[in-house]
Amino acid sequence: MRVGAFVLAAQFPGQGHGEALYRAVRSAEVAEQAGLDAVWVAEHHFVPYGVCPSAVTLAALLLGRTRTIGVGTAVSVLPNVHPVTLGEQAAMLHLTSGGRFTLGVGRGGPWVDLEVFNSGLAAYEEGFPESLELLMRWLREPRVGSIGERFAFREVPVVPRPDDLLGSAGPGVVVACTSPPSVRLAAAHGLPMLLGMHSTDEEKAEMVTLWRKCALEAGSPPEKVAAAGHVAAGVVQIADRSFEAAQTLLKTMPGWLHHGLSAHVTVDGRQRRMRDPHEYTELLCALHPVGTPRLCADRLAATSERTGINRFALLAEGSGDLAATEDNLRRLGGEVLPLLG
Repeated sequence: MRVGAFVLAAQFPGQGHGEALYRAVRSAEVAEQAGLDAVWVAEHHFVPYGVCPSAVTLAALLLGRTRTIGVGTAVSVLPNVHPVTLGEQAAMLHLTSGGRFTLGVGRGGPWVDLEVFNSGLAAYEEGFPESLELLMRWLREPRVGSIGERFAFREVPVVPRPDDLLGSAGPGVVVACTSPPSVRLAAAHGLPMLLGMHSTDEEKAEMVTLWRKCALEAGSPPEKVAAAGHVAAGVVQIADRSFEAAQTLLKTMPGWLHHGLSAHVTVDGRQRRMRDPHEYTELLCALHPVGTPRLCADRLAATSERTGINRFALLAEGSGDLAATEDNLRRLGGEVLPLLG
């Protein structure tokens, strides 16, 4: 089982942007010291839910600050950027880090980002498949041109070549999936999924089953389908008593969730429904490794058994406190991972 840290660079009420970003950097450094598999960094724009606007930029910094741990984006919002630009960045991080970088991409939401970056609503509603297709061609072919609806340009050489690393075909790519169409799209490309922390084990299992079916129909080799390497996002909070772990999150996360999620603005004025922050925190505590080390290990093992997923990206900064986050990560590596074998 491969357990990593999910870093949002969350700005809790009363905190500054620099404080949130410093905690994000320290989380990656401590995650490596604790023996975790990877650190996954998120990208958000114009909201305090997460104050990192460029996941690849933060990933580059973290790759320079660490030596062995994997670093991935969870995710880079593909409609906001040209796929070739993101492909070039991914190739460079893959090569300069010795293969430690993984590119996670997602569709994002109908947010004002689309207006600011001049992408347009169509990039979110219809353009994701074309963007993903072009990105994957850039990461796999020596020369690329495009005659698509959104991207049209003459053939150019791929520089740097992401496969120019001994024994590597290029950076790993995962796709954030929240619905059957995104599952089918990821499967058509043979790309593993990143599944959200709001999903139950039953929902994850259904998505994995659909992905396997679609990947096989698309011609992916059975052995590759069996070893897809899907990633499940979640929350982790460790304490000597499970009640204490849950209370830590219930004291801090609802305020952050309300503060952060309510700041989202839709690009076209459409109405959006926000989850009740307290109820959502309670749901996360019930679904994920929140409790004693034994309980945390049991929940991770149970999710893996029910879904077939053995890679996890766990949010450890739910307390909003730097020292508590570092302690949480150390306990995850020192007390939970040994119980998982």
